[in-house]
Amino acid sequence: MDDDLSMEMIDLLKKVTAASGFTHAAGVEVVAAEVGTVTLALARKPELLQFSGSFHGGVLAGLADHCAGAAATTTLAPGKIAVTVDLHINYLAPAHGEKISATAQCVQTGSTLCVVSVSVTSTRAGEAKVCAIATVTLRVVGMPRMA
Repeated sequence: MDDDLSMEMIDLLKKVTAASGFTHAAGVEVVAAEVGTVTLALARKPELLQFSGSFHGGVLAGLADHCAGAAATTTLAPGKIAVTVDLHINYLAPAHGEKISATAQCVQTGSTLCVVSVSVTSTRAGEAKVCAIATVTLRVVGMPRMA
């Protein structure tokens, strides 16, 4: 992939992720992006945890959702984005780590729908463990205006 295109893609993902809303408030960071694959990360913060001290399941689902949308969008024509119409997540283990990260890989991109597979890992003391997997179906729509 062309390095300029890769940097342009990462810049767009960073802009969308930093916009006001969940990803901004939670502190989601873009780790890597290429066509069809995106990795995002989120550091541990008290407001993202459940009573037992692990990341809340909704936070894992939110990170998987945003990561899937980003991965699908990297496969689309300029001016198009992918928005979630269905998300199925399986929680495999508590996310007790200092951070969680999601890696999304496009399985199929069509003219109206995309399907993406996401793996969410929790990293604690340098050891990463898969804590959830998700399958996300997204609809292709025009890019809305950004404030």
